[in-house]
Amino acid sequence: MKALVVDDSRLARNELKRLLKDFDSVQVIGEAANAMEAKEKIEAEKPDLVFLDIQMPGKDGFELLEELEYIPEIIFTTAYDEYAIKAFEYNALDYLQKPVQKDRLAGAVSKVSEKREKKKEQDNESRMTEHDQVFVKDGDNCWFVQLANVRMLEVDGNYTKIYFDEHRPMIPRTLNYLESRLDPKTFFRANRQQIINLKWVERIEPWFSGSIKIYMKGGNEVDVSRRQTQRFKELMSF
Repeated sequence: MKALVVDDSRLARNELKRLLKDFDSVQVIGEAANAMEAKEKIEAEKPDLVFLDIQMPGKDGFELLEELEYIPEIIFTTAYDEYAIKAFEYNALDYLQKPVQKDRLAGAVSKVSEKREKKKEQDNESRMTEHDQVFVKDGDNCWFVQLANVRMLEVDGNYTKIYFDEHRPMIPRTLNYLESRLDPKTFFRANRQQIINLKWVERIEPWFSGSIKIYMKGGNEVDVSRRQTQRFKELMSF
């Protein structure tokens, strides 16, 4: 999981980063010395976990959380124990007193891993697979479609167009919502505009700047973004 270390003390940041090197599940992607810097990095990097000091110059850790739109998992780190109750009111997963002890850090990291794994299991249980059927309505036309027959989903204004058989109905759902409901082992987000069914891929060709182009059974051509090309390679390789 990607982690950010936020503390106004450089020595405290370095010590925590040193301890975290022993945890294979944690990748420290950056650090910040104050709330303003932390906010910028959290919004840009979207870390899974933030180790957050409470008392810092300017805004404290609680004030930082109140300003964030994206809220990662939070483990507070502080030299004081009087903030513990307030910390858990902010849904912090743990509260570590400095100097941080390795066994307490291990327990905190374990809590995060367990929560992420549980969420992943819940997400997978609610995902629809190629074996599921969905009801699709567009105007006066209705279909009951098996997802295995859906070749592609594509943004069309405020709607999403669904490709199956010779039909192209549009439904009032965003592509982001549909991506959250579909099994990622079958349905792959190729770019901002399209999700494709991997079972309908006919061939793949290298494209511009390290990206790829996918040719679908049925004639559709899909340009995969460079970022998603890397994900595609990771997903489809041993």
